Amino acid sequence: MSLHDRITPYNDADAPQACGNNGAVRFRIDVQPVPHGARVRPLGEIDLATVGDVRRKIDESVAAGCERVVLDLGGVTFMDSNGLHLALDADADARDGGWQLLIIDGPHPVQRVFEVTGLRDRLPFVDPSPTTNGTRP
Repeated sequence: MSLHDRITPYNDADAPQACGNNGAVRFRIDVQPVPHGARVRPLGEIDLATVGDVRRKIDESVAAGCERVVLDLGGVTFMDSNGLHLALDADADARDGGWQLLIIDGPHPVQRVFEVTGLRDRLPFVDPSPTTNGTRP
């Protein structure tokens, strides 16, 4: 069975978009195959309530045999220190586990968290170009 067959694309974009009391869109995670791995794309806020779900999708991708996981932050509307820890922990696990983590920039408020903490240059951010699928050669 090929790696592509083991990564089940997950996209609940067609599911009803339940909103909380504050009108925020319900959090979800899309997972799509990319060359040699998977793109994990959280949509909504990454915080204490959701960080475990993102981590599970990353771990499931690695367990399915992905050599590369692209964490696409383009759909993240807010991220607190839990999201920073997620990125740092996943990066350390990738180095220790022999797989590659790549991160695609989020919107300015999300990227600002990485910049203010000095982590922007320490983590493997890549170009989100559609031709590269967020991957490096």
